[in-house]
Amino acid sequence: MNRIDRLAAILIQMQSRRLVKAQDIADKFSISLRTVYRDVKALEEAGVPVIGEAGSGYKLMDGYKLPPVMFNQEEATALLTASKLVQSKTDAGMIKHFEAALDKIRAILRLSEKDHIEDIDEHIAVMNHPAIAYSPQSELYLQPILNAISSSDVIEINYTTLEKNEITKRQIEPVGIYYMGSHWYLIAWCRLRNDYRNFRTDKIGQLKTTGEKVSKTHPPLQSFINKMSEDREVIKVVIDVEADIVKFLGEQKYYNGYIKEERNGDYVRMTFLTGSLMGFSRWFMLFGDHAKIVEPNTLNIMVAGIAENILKKLEQSQMLLT
Repeated sequence: MNRIDRLAAILIQMQSRRLVKAQDIADKFSISLRTVYRDVKALEEAGVPVIGEAGSGYKLMDGYKLPPVMFNQEEATALLTASKLVQSKTDAGMIKHFEAALDKIRAILRLSEKDHIEDIDEHIAVMNHPAIAYSPQSELYLQPILNAISSSDVIEINYTTLEKNEITKRQIEPVGIYYMGSHWYLIAWCRLRNDYRNFRTDKIGQLKTTGEKVSKTHPPLQSFINKMSEDREVIKVVIDVEADIVKFLGEQKYYNGYIKEERNGDYVRMTFLTGSLMGFSRWFMLFGDHAKIVEPNTLNIMVAGIAENILKKLEQSQMLLT
């Protein structure tokens, strides 16, 4: 990126946030802090009212606005691709707001970009993997939850528990939302349990704000996600699969913790980190007559147990038929 383009991009970055740190600018454009200071000075000399706060960052003077931003073809395509993901993975409320925002963006596109968007629209699609059950939800409460987080509001929900399928009323202090597998989850401080809890948003039957503000400062969402990854016990699995069978495992290997593979004679040695040996053993049964387990031996025992149970049921069925 040449300097003129970088200066324009820095100006856009400043307009998009209340405050921008010099280090954030340096990281985004892979430049030194010294170069950031020179670029900001160049903007000031060009008449841009940049306010520098010592130790904090830079911001634009209130009331200063740039002319409408122009998007290039690649940026417009990226926005269209994002809209496909929003339509596929969120709820009706979020889709409505995103489409309204996208319409405003379309309005300032050049004619060539508008034509490109219309031409490419039908060539982008988001498909759900057949191995993951997913049914679109009309209400996942994503926008109300994000509004509550932004305003530090306590919310009250009716929640259907996954374990007992019971409906409980909870007052919670929301921390953040994340998407995993085929569901959206909310991490929040639950006043009923007096601890942090994970809620699946499609299990929320009703949500309303209480008018109260949160009682404490909560850790950032990423710290909870990191802790979940640390707490999740994983087991190393190594198997040898006949070389001409590996291609048929497809994406399923990734859902079972695939790490790496290497050729081992007529076999391919595959390494996995799985959170469930029982789940892995049942998947292994699909191609087990063309593979062998290297480690752990516990997996051999599990697979043998499943095979014995299947054989018993087959023998019982055969006896009934005779």
